Amino acid sequence: MRDGAEEASTAGRRRVGVVASFDFTRRAELSRWVPAGVTCSLAFTRPVPYEDNWQLVSRLGRPWMLAEPLRELRRSAGGMPEAVAYLCTACSFAGGVAGEAALRAGMAEYGVQHALTTSGAAVEALRAVGARRAAVVHPYQAPVDRALARFLEASGCEVTGLTALGLASVGEVYGVRAEQVVRAVAAGDRPEADAVFVSCTALPTYDVLPALEERLGKPVISANQATVRALLRAVGVRACGAGQRLLAH
Repeated sequence: MRDGAEEASTAGRRRVGVVASFDFTRRAELSRWVPAGVTCSLAFTRPVPYEDNWQLVSRLGRPWMLAEPLRELRRSAGGMPEAVAYLCTACSFAGGVAGEAALRAGMAEYGVQHALTTSGAAVEALRAVGARRAAVVHPYQAPVDRALARFLEASGCEVTGLTALGLASVGEVYGVRAEQVVRAVAAGDRPEADAVFVSCTALPTYDVLPALEERLGKPVISANQATVRALLRAVGVRACGAGQRLLAH
């Protein structure tokens, strides 16, 4: 995965792009879903001041925040990539269904042919595995967690439970280990849920998804997994991830 500031040679390769929030730290894991033959360029939003989780994601959920990173992607990739995703779950659901649509519309105005967001990709992923009811695991604080439930329910997916990782502050999410995610998913699953959705692109999930799915007997979908799947599907390519149920769809 290339940084948006790097010059990429993309001859003969499919080109996609990711705009991530300024605090995104899972770049290496994200690249594991991207197969050879695809160039994925990365650019970041500028930092924003904030006092709490809701203020942070609300400010990052404004369409104009994507203007500069999209220009950076266009410059570094030798033209706008074929598809671009805004990689931030909460930033793209904070404004509700209308706010998510506004983000995609804004990206299209900046020249993106296939504009995607993480929250939109998550909804599509749940539909792909036939999940009409989902248990949700997340690191958010109130009221961000309730905004996520409202977004999913407005998109046609009933939320059977919201399970927080129990972090004391926003900053703690960057140090979450895969073992913590496993425990939270196991605790957060509900018998009536068709799938479990692990929200937030800051959480490590690539290595634990297959074992969790075998343990629970149902799909476990993560934010980064859903985003890369949707991004690559937009250009006719499958994401990598052995044993991950979503990627079979």
